[in-house]
This record gives sequence, C-alpha cells and structure tokens, in this order.
Amino acid sequence: MSKPTIKEKEAQNQHWSTLEERGSILGMRILFAFYRLVGRRILWLVLFPVVCYLYIVNKVARHASLQFLARALHDENGQRERAGFWHGLKLHCSFADSVFDKLDAWLGRVSENDIDYLDRNGIKELVEQKQGGIFIGSHLGNLEVCRALSTMKDDVVINVLVFTDNAVKFNKLLEKVNNKVTVNLIQVGDIGPGLAVVLKEKVEQGEAIVIVGDRTSISIGGRVIYAPFLGKKAPFAQGPFILAALLECPIYWIFCFKSKGRFNLIFEHVTDRLALPRKQRAQVLQEIVEKYAQRLSHYAVKYPYQWFNFYDFWQTDEQVSRIESNGENK
Repeated sequence: MSKPTIKEKEAQNQHWSTLEERGSILGMRILFAFYRLVGRRILWLVLFPVVCYLYIVNKVARHASLQFLARALHDENGQRERAGFWHGLKLHCSFADSVFDKLDAWLGRVSENDIDYLDRNGIKELVEQKQGGIFIGSHLGNLEVCRALSTMKDDVVINVLVFTDNAVKFNKLLEKVNNKVTVNLIQVGDIGPGLAVVLKEKVEQGEAIVIVGDRTSISIGGRVIYAPFLGKKAPFAQGPFILAALLECPIYWIFCFKSKGRFNLIFEHVTDRLALPRKQRAQVLQEIVEKYAQRLSHYAVKYPYQWFNFYDFWQTDEQVSRIESNGENK
C-alpha cells in the first residue's frame, strides 16, 4: 500500500462528522425507490460496480478500512491476517448490504424468526417493570435492525441521540417507509446538563435511550478518554458515559450482527447504576470506557466485516478538524 500524500494525510485527519455530512439524502431516496421497484438481488447487480468505483476513488475510506482490518482480521489459529485490497472491498460491500438490511427491517421483511437474542429475559424484565435504561451501541453491526423491530412491539418509547443532520434526514425517509415508527430522534451537538435533565425525565417514564459510544464530539475537542482498542489506544468520547451516570438507570451494551442470514441481537448488562464520585471520577470513567472498548474489540475481531467507521479511528483527538458548531454543517 503506497504512502499517503500530504493532501491525503490532511483528509485522513478530518473528523468523522465532516466526512459523514457529505452524504446525500437524495442518493438515499433514489436507492430506496429502485430497491422497491426491482428488489435486492437485481439492485445489487447494478450497485456492485458503483461500490467498487467508490472504494477505488475514496482513498481516505479505503486507507481507513485497511488500517482497521490489519488489526481485526485473524485466522483460525488466532494469528493476524494480512489485509489487502480485496479485504477492504469486502468490507465496503458489507456496508452496502447493511443498507438493504435496514430497509428490509423498516419494510417489515425482518421478523422475530430471523432474530437470535442474547439476554432477552433481562430486557423483558426491564420492559415489564417499565424501567427506563440507556443502551450504548456502536457503528459495529447494524443497530437500525434493533430500532425497527423495537418499534413494532412491547410499546416501548425509544429515544435515539444522533449527532448529524443527515441522520435525522435518513430517519424521516424511514418514517415514510413505515408510519408506525415510534422512535424519537434527538439531534445533539454536544451532551450537556440541559439534555441530561430532559432524558432523565424520559427514563423515569420507562423510556429507553440509545446512543453510540464510538464517536467523539462534533464541535469540542479534548473531551475524550483513550482506551486500548485492537492493540492501540483510541479516543472515545466521555459524553455517553457521563450521561449514563447522570441518568441513574441500568446501562447495557447493545449490538446487532448478521451471521448466515440471521441477526444476532446482543444485550449485555453493564451495571444497574454508574456512580461518579468526585475524587474517583476520572478513574471510574477510565474503567467504564476501557470496558466498552474491550467489548468493542471482542466483537470487532469476531465480525470484522461489519465495522462501519470509515475514517482513522485511532487518530488523536487533537489532530482532527470538526464541523463548526455555528450551523455550517447544515
């Protein structure tokens, strides 16, 4: 793999949010229209050359994919595999396929019979007791499938915290797919006391809060904790974990992976309540973030082709250029 040029290095140091905001909601609408018209298999035949082209021309995403796979790929003996061009292309094809899974889920084509649950009883107990909780996920796997299924049963109100305008637009598109959507998207630039008060009220009413823990702050640098991820320290935002402590409710890790045509929905109970004593605050935060990073590493090795963070995940937080908080990202 050739060394990146100066311009490519600058692009690689862009914050994840500046890259994600380049996506087009128009493209999503066109994709969905064709999907409903011709179906998944035929659309894949048309889409595959497009995925190949984008993989080749987008050097930043390709470099990031190979960087991740170089750490995550292991053979049957647990030895690291060498990540090459075709491994990266497979990851990008997996991402494209995950978009179809999202649409299938919202169209009702994914049913309970397609799901294998881990610790479902613990979640049922939470629902029966009308106890709210916070679920910390990631961009490893497909949380959209969880959201779609949850809106169709149990009468649980789900609040999903998102950090970009495109995420809100995509949800509006999904609402047109299924008018039974009961997921509330809350767009936030940063997690502060005001947001915590609103969410605490929701938790006390038995609602669920979902947030990802693998994305750093859009507008403010430095609010990160470095934790080992696949053998090298990576920055993780403090916000989701501080929020979890402020809500004083049960905390779960949540993952959804596709395996052999089925979805593995995983809930891992972390604690009934996270306390942050003033003197031990930094230590407790470090420990909970490291615990999260460890589980993320575990599943990243197990499902390497379901990692959908296409930027340098290990770049130091001080390196990156963020979306300005004055609204220029709209």
